[in-house]
Amino acid sequence: MNTRRYRTIWISDLHIGSTQCQADTLLDFLKYNDSDRLYLVGDIIDFWALSKKMYWPRDHNTIIQKVLRKARHGTEVIYVPGNHDENVRDYDDYVFGDIQIKNSAIHTSADGKRFLVVHGDEYDTIAQHHRWLAKIGSVGYDWLIAFNRIVRLVRRFLGVQSHFSLAAFVKFKVKNVVQFMSDYEETIVQTLKHANLDGVICGHIHHAEIKTIDGFMYINTGDFVESCTAIVEHHDGRLELIRWQLQVVADQRDALLSKA
Repeated sequence: MNTRRYRTIWISDLHIGSTQCQADTLLDFLKYNDSDRLYLVGDIIDFWALSKKMYWPRDHNTIIQKVLRKARHGTEVIYVPGNHDENVRDYDDYVFGDIQIKNSAIHTSADGKRFLVVHGDEYDTIAQHHRWLAKIGSVGYDWLIAFNRIVRLVRRFLGVQSHFSLAAFVKFKVKNVVQFMSDYEETIVQTLKHANLDGVICGHIHHAEIKTIDGFMYINTGDFVESCTAIVEHHDGRLELIRWQLQVVADQRDALLSKA
């Protein structure tokens, strides 16, 4: 597979340091995708998980090394912290190992559009005002992700499509969760649509999307826990949502067809 080159890449919710992180898929994505600028849009290192249990396998270290290597080789790397790595927010405007820390950033696309880049927990009333409830929810989410690994193994053994997210399935079956995601999107848009911006690029709720609400672009990077998604900007300014596991399968299929 050839390396793809973009003007900008946004990824978020990697949750490095937790068992949620799909490190192998993330490393594959970083290997085959390069950009002039890389935004890390929060919850990159999961200090909540690390405070409960020290978990740092070798491939998590490799992720950090790959990002640092990209920064050394000319990629502008901007780290926008989230709620799981909120202690990094104390270092706003600092530079560590060629990585810039920004609590928020304004990105101007190649076609002149202005986007606020922010993790998004600032617009989540539960995360802001009911931190204890957010942490309880995080524990429940961890259990879903852990159980999901077993479900994937069983599906693979039975010859069924292995890419399946139990957490995502549950989220879209629970009415209150669907309403929460809708309210979250609406809150961000209504708060920012008069702020001399064309849109917002955020993460936090682990649901990747590109859509327009009231003439304002709402873009969510998704995560590398459930869906393994990223937002990329092509050199003409066009934005695209990439689902990496699906993309890899498509590339492998095309390669096989070209040899047939």
